[in-house]
Amino acid sequence: MNIRKKVRWTLPPNTNRYAALDLWVPAAEDEGWSEAEVQHVIDEVVEADNDAAGLEVLAWYTAS
Repeated sequence: MNIRKKVRWTLPPNTNRYAALDLWVPAAEDEGWSEAEVQHVIDEVVEADNDAAGLEVLAWYTAS
């Protein structure tokens, strides 16, 4: 899936990827992301090798 959307939200400092997902998912849903799009990002974050890589995935889908 090629998602080009970005979510407007703020990642709190010292947050691991799972806590970040708990905040990112509602923000994406509020901005009208489909369930499939959200699930795709969740899968990428969970399958990342570590927290840093998972947070990089979320950074990609975050509006700057």
